[in-house]
Amino acid sequence: MKLIPAALIAAMLATPAVALEPLSKEKYINDRLIAARIADRIRRTCPSIDGRILYAYGEARKLKRYAEKQGYSRTEIDTFLDNKAEKQRIYAVAEDYLTRQGAKESDPESFCRIGRQEIARNTVIGSLLVAKK
Repeated sequence: MKLIPAALIAAMLATPAVALEPLSKEKYINDRLIAARIADRIRRTCPSIDGRILYAYGEARKLKRYAEKQGYSRTEIDTFLDNKAEKQRIYAVAEDYLTRQGAKESDPESFCRIGRQEIARNTVIGSLLVAKK
């Protein structure tokens, strides 16, 4: 059995852990939360598109596991998800995306068009949606 020198152990213990960036800056997580919000707006506004609710629930669980694997605690994750300012930020980015894609609140079909495009392109947003039959 090989022993680790005491000086090496001391150096390892003295090295600070790499700090995680705030969840609000974590791109993968934020991109998926924004996509989920966009899909939710489409499904609520467009009468010919539904949400894949069970699939979305599974994706949300995967996203939480991803955050935990990155080193975020459950408390940090829950605090981030419950933060009203963060939720407003995510909603604002989603609304901006929809507006840039041509969505108009007074025109449900504009949301349907975006939804159909997202489904056809098999984007993260599109994966959360399904056309009604």
